[in-house]
Amino acid sequence: MQPRGVATLTALVVDDESLARDELEFLLGGFPEIEIAGTASNGLEALDKVDLLEPDIVFLDVQMPGMDGMSVIKRVRERGGHQPYFVLATAFDQYAVEAFELEALDYVLKPVEKDRLAQSVARAQKWLQDRAAKAVPQAGLSDMALAGGLGVRPALQRTKLLIRSQGRNFIVDANDIIYATIDDGLITVVASHLEGISNYRTIEELQSNLDPDVFWRVHRSYLVNINRIREVIPWFKSSYQLKMDDKKQSEIPVSRVQTKRLRTLLKL
Repeated sequence: MQPRGVATLTALVVDDESLARDELEFLLGGFPEIEIAGTASNGLEALDKVDLLEPDIVFLDVQMPGMDGMSVIKRVRERGGHQPYFVLATAFDQYAVEAFELEALDYVLKPVEKDRLAQSVARAQKWLQDRAAKAVPQAGLSDMALAGGLGVRPALQRTKLLIRSQGRNFIVDANDIIYATIDDGLITVVASHLEGISNYRTIEELQSNLDPDVFWRVHRSYLVNINRIREVIPWFKSSYQLKMDDKKQSEIPVSRVQTKRLRTLLKL
């Protein structure tokens, strides 16, 4: 199990050789901070997976049929949108200069050694942390109010999340998430057609990656999508419960601290 306090980074492994993919997946399995979100066997598939999975890191082979690794990076940069940390992996070091010109960000030689891979993972973590810090505005009164209400201002808002259910990994749109709850260190995410476990370790971490105007921390154990609230139910001592728009019509408590915000939000 991943140690608490270690942020999970999702990774996409791209290589046209299955043995190379398997070897890199095996090595990455030794890093508790890395979650393999998926794999791809060619450049076009890699582009699709970057859009679908929004990985934090892409380990990318250079020489592939159809579209090589350099072309994948160029296309992702040109299109804008989600920009992962790219790590090029190849048996040939002549690509190093071009890789850094493309801001591939890192470069490892095959066969990949675990110590060198550890350096890449550490660099990726720092790069992502630095990018997140630059994206967070200076905390003024409005930001402080936001942090105590609908949520903390996210460094990087994700539109898709990974959910594990029945031994399989599913990708769901953030807008399809109805609510999330934490119990004994595990976060359960309830979406429109799926319920499963998130790879995030805390509600705060999950919340910081979602749209703060949509996802609201109504209780220390619950994060809800305000667009999926079906009914507001008066409860004990002027408090409320929220009936959600899931199949079970789950009822979620609103903490006393958040009751005032609920009244303001819904004009109660």
